[in-house]
Amino acid sequence: MAKGKVYEPARVRNIALTGHGGSGKTSFAEAALFSSGATNRLGKIEEGSTLSDYHPDEIERQISINSSMLYTDWNNTKINILDTPGYPDFVGEVKSGLSIADNALLFLKAAEGIEVGTEIDWKFTNEYNIPTIIVINKVDNEHAKIDEVFQEARDRFSVDVTQLQFPVSQGHTFDSVVDLLKMKLLKYQKDGSGKPSVEDIPQELQEKANKLRTELIEKIAESDEALLDKFLEAGELTDDDFIAGLKKAYGERKIFPVFYTSSVHNVGVSAVIDFLIEIGPSPVERVPLKVQHTDNNQDIELPADASKEPVLFIFKTISEAHVGELSFFRLYSGTIHSGMDLVNQSNGTTERLSQIYLLNGKNRSEVAELKAGDIGAVVKLKNTHTNDTLAPKGLPVKVRKIEFPEPIISVALLPRNKGEEEKIGSGLQTLHAEDPTFVVHFDPELSQTTISGQGELHLDIIVKRLKERYGVEVDLDKPRIPFRETIKKTARVQGKYKKQSGGRGQYGDVWLQIEPMQRGEEFEFVDAIVGGVVPGKYIPAVEKGIRETMKHGVLARYPVVDIRATLDDGSYHPVDSSEMAFKVAASMAFKKAFIEANPVLLEPIYNIEVRVPEDFMGDVMGDISSRRGKIQGMDSEGPIQIVKAKVPLAELHKYSTALRSMTGGRGLHKQNFSHYEEVPYEISEKIIEEAKREREEEE
Repeated sequence: MAKGKVYEPARVRNIALTGHGGSGKTSFAEAALFSSGATNRLGKIEEGSTLSDYHPDEIERQISINSSMLYTDWNNTKINILDTPGYPDFVGEVKSGLSIADNALLFLKAAEGIEVGTEIDWKFTNEYNIPTIIVINKVDNEHAKIDEVFQEARDRFSVDVTQLQFPVSQGHTFDSVVDLLKMKLLKYQKDGSGKPSVEDIPQELQEKANKLRTELIEKIAESDEALLDKFLEAGELTDDDFIAGLKKAYGERKIFPVFYTSSVHNVGVSAVIDFLIEIGPSPVERVPLKVQHTDNNQDIELPADASKEPVLFIFKTISEAHVGELSFFRLYSGTIHSGMDLVNQSNGTTERLSQIYLLNGKNRSEVAELKAGDIGAVVKLKNTHTNDTLAPKGLPVKVRKIEFPEPIISVALLPRNKGEEEKIGSGLQTLHAEDPTFVVHFDPELSQTTISGQGELHLDIIVKRLKERYGVEVDLDKPRIPFRETIKKTARVQGKYKKQSGGRGQYGDVWLQIEPMQRGEEFEFVDAIVGGVVPGKYIPAVEKGIRETMKHGVLARYPVVDIRATLDDGSYHPVDSSEMAFKVAASMAFKKAFIEANPVLLEPIYNIEVRVPEDFMGDVMGDISSRRGKIQGMDSEGPIQIVKAKVPLAELHKYSTALRSMTGGRGLHKQNFSHYEEVPYEISEKIIEEAKREREEEE
């Protein structure tokens, strides 16, 4: 494509490549770029020579870790490609890519069909209401079973999954497809050039082609009332009605076209891109984006109009060596040019678009301007990160933020060298700004920093980046569990603090009754003093003494919860009593009463939802039971089984890794806090012993 060429919104197609790991997305992108002349060689994943998987981590592991931005010119139309990772640890990258795409390609392997990752990505396309093409890839696999995979997609996704072509053969001989739009045979050379010869459909395939073409016409007619009337009247559709009807049905997600490819050998790829240019919606043809007016929170429609004021949304941020922070954006409205100033609508800071780039993986080319609907990158924004909107000062609008998935794994982080805490903290914050699915949390109660993410590999990559970019090393450990302490029965005791040491002494005397409350009610202090036996001025000190003791725990140094404490008697000395004395007396009484009131430890219980293929159900349920889990229910979506359970947090350390190992990478889970529950006696005793040992060592 001509350097610096600017495209009108109608000549842009934004596509996101999604699907389970290993389904061929990166090879497809490579084939599309090669066929269009954007590259002069067909890169290979195993050689580390693809444009989109260019990070050393990706080359080493032979998987996509980051979404890559690619572009090419195809028949005078700019194709922006977002190649998203398929590994579940990087699901946030998929969401950010789909959030700004106008078309999605969902890849299925011709042998394995729908996998857990495919199912998740399908749900995201629903969430964002994106027209979606199903690409059944690796048709050249000797174990390919294309008919079963097509039927599975129709059963599991939608009855509107519809073939727009079919392969002449599968396995090693796959090189041709019958195109039901052109009603021609497309035959590809095995040299990887990707350019097919167009031939007549062979006699033996004509009947099948006619039957599928009729089904396609009927499906298009059914998608629109006016077309259906025409079809019922004439018994067919004109070519113009057929194309217009297909375009409308695809754009409204009433048809999900199916294509067959071998992206590694560049067979069938060009037909998908041709379809996207002819039928796929441009930014202009999509339903206008609804943005939020920051003053009154009302929705405003934002059409992809290059003549309007510019509004751009940062959907991804990366930090590149020697470049600094690179912000990937979608320009929803207006025209931007380098040197332009825009305002961050979240924090009010002005940002200058100093240099605007188009990216092909790590290769950057500078462009002077971009028009609405296009995608690009900008460097060195000072206070702008993922999910921020930039617009002119007088246009207070925000694009809705991407809702990233909650973390499913947490580990404690320990600096390897003293004095590097600040450097580590700064590095972690930058890494979070780049990747919002990575979360950092300091817990003052447990005096620990935890990092959380989507899986063990996700956190390994974060730690590696921390070392490479900031020169700091950390160790990862099992996080401490935020246990709680409470009681099971009522106790009433006296706490008397009396100290005489020459001069003025200290005197505080209280009678406390403590009793258990309902789980989650935290704490209630009741002043039941009658007749001023404890003067009113000392009662706040009594409550303070109790609260401070509760904060530091009695059994094992964990906070005390769900207790009502009633102050109902006591005595004072007119000279020696003080707030301090009553605070100490209250603390003494509380500790004594707590031990007498049948104290127990509570542990956090988490809801987990596990999605696995049916074959692994027995192993998964057995494993949940071994983790002291309680199965709450089961459900199914086709061959995917959904297990819901409640499991103690203490038993969930690295569960995502164990689950993937148990299911050959095909099991996924999500988790969230449910409630606190009593710790079994034997486990509780060990925790209390350990706390006692730690206390003795400190003393």
